[in-house]
Amino acid sequence: MSEQAKKPAKKKVELDPRFVNYKHVWVVIESERGEVHPVSWELLGEGRKLADALGVQLCGVVICGPGERGKGICGEAFTYGADKCYLVQDDVLKDYRNEPYTKALTDVVNAFQPEILMLGASTLGRDLAGSVATTLGTGLVADCTELVIETETRNLASTRPTFGGSLLCTIMTQRHRPQMATVRPRVMAMPEADASRTGEIVEVPFSMIESTIVTKVLEFIADDTRDKPNLPFADIIVSGGRGLKKPENFQLVWDLAKVLGAEVGASRPVVQAGWAELDRQVGQSGKTVRPKLYIAAGISGAIQHRVGMDGADVIIAINSDPNAPIFDFAHYGIVGNAMTILPALTEAFKAHLAQARKAG
Repeated sequence: MSEQAKKPAKKKVELDPRFVNYKHVWVVIESERGEVHPVSWELLGEGRKLADALGVQLCGVVICGPGERGKGICGEAFTYGADKCYLVQDDVLKDYRNEPYTKALTDVVNAFQPEILMLGASTLGRDLAGSVATTLGTGLVADCTELVIETETRNLASTRPTFGGSLLCTIMTQRHRPQMATVRPRVMAMPEADASRTGEIVEVPFSMIESTIVTKVLEFIADDTRDKPNLPFADIIVSGGRGLKKPENFQLVWDLAKVLGAEVGASRPVVQAGWAELDRQVGQSGKTVRPKLYIAAGISGAIQHRVGMDGADVIIAINSDPNAPIFDFAHYGIVGNAMTILPALTEAFKAHLAQARKAG
């Protein structure tokens, strides 16, 4: 018998007839007072891959007040890969409130029936995604780290950490549409903008009476983050873990970060011990980062931490344990005492930068 004859025939997968009219990949473009959250552009980059795998269009959904440059945001969405944008504008949508935004998004989903609907796992996105999924009666996979199309069934395979980040699981919504997922900022790479791209804007009418909305916006107070760490968008991060042994040793992380002009990060045990503030925690229960350089000192590299930083361009690990998991995915590893290596790196970079300034 030939090898070809031995192979079982490939089983043909019949698509659920209920889903025939559900097409295209949608991304909700999150904006506040005309400013777009960068996670929306990151999702468009990922959505472009999914749409191409399915052979469908990539569409953005812009929900905003009438004077908030909605068409301008749609134009930006086209440069990041969108083919079409659904624009929903109304006075009650000027500021985010769960009730009107949920109605606006569910109305446009029911009218145009997307196959996949994605939102950023920001404060706004998490609040909106849960309400919309519940209203639509569909599944939602939150905080995804990877999204892949199962081509035979057109199912979205969404991977996310589970059991406190100790495992990764892949979830599919097989019996409902749209398939929904949220992704945290900086998990997906930022796509390159192409100013030559254009697309179609579909203005969707929406009407809701203000007096029927329970929540009222009394005042808008802009978030002042000037004195807060901004890890998700830092180019260089130096992070410390419990391998530093004592809280006073964490100062060595600060010393190196200051020389490099870097942000300071920390593992969860360090934050729980009070060595660093919560805004500096990197990992599944902290920030997701994508720096050009990530230096991890005294961090073992458990999956809870890895999912927050393995998108870095270059990872340098410093750990006294040669079998630490972080060495499995770090680009460069230094086996040794972080309390000795960190000061040596600090002095070496000081000398190098001083020489560079002198030469320049």
